[in-house]
Amino acid sequence: MGTISIEHSDRLYWLGRYTERFFITLRSLDRLYDKMIDDKYGYREYLVNFGLNDSYTDSLDFIRSFLYDENNPNSAAYCLERAYDNGIVLREEISSKTLSFLQMAKDTLTKSQDKPNVRLSLLPLKDILYSFWGSINEHIYDDEIRNIIYIGKTLERLDLYMRMRFPFATVEKEFIRLCKNLHRVPKDTPFRYNTKYLSILVETLGTREDYEKDTCKALKSLGHLFDAEEVRV
Repeated sequence: MGTISIEHSDRLYWLGRYTERFFITLRSLDRLYDKMIDDKYGYREYLVNFGLNDSYTDSLDFIRSFLYDENNPNSAAYCLERAYDNGIVLREEISSKTLSFLQMAKDTLTKSQDKPNVRLSLLPLKDILYSFWGSINEHIYDDEIRNIIYIGKTLERLDLYMRMRFPFATVEKEFIRLCKNLHRVPKDTPFRYNTKYLSILVETLGTREDYEKDTCKALKSLGHLFDAEEVRV
């Protein structure tokens, strides 16, 4: 698979996934802020979407954990730290300039803890993440490297959108985007898709009715998309 090691291809994939997970987690928490103004337990639906128990004393405890607790594998801080860990190893592939945006995001997230208006202090993160993706496109000349990162990004987005029951039209667009990225992958890379599970995804995401009926099946198939051997669904 060219000059990219198997280890680095895996790190490229998870760089894309964790960066996107961080971004979507931030967006979701921002929406929950508004919901919890009227319903202090409005965050519970979010937990249910991911099969998580409510172990939080109140909405503030939930927000603090999901923003800043690096020991919480579902938190923004945890996702950003894992993205940065992969970025450090991939510095030569993605460039120091690109990595610097992840460091900037880490600094911004950390400093926001001490601000009186947390939501306001987190606003720059959106532009920082957009700059990160712009830098990916600007500084990576190897199409295979860039594409593996984007496979991770689009797969993560599709996974989270389905778990959070986004409208079918939104899910369908992300699935089409993922398919385009998958079809660009050379056959000898570890991220060549398993045709069985891609076919199941095509079936379960074919119509709004199929999506609403078979969301769990689609999620399971997405999780097996890169299996080398067939696994029963």
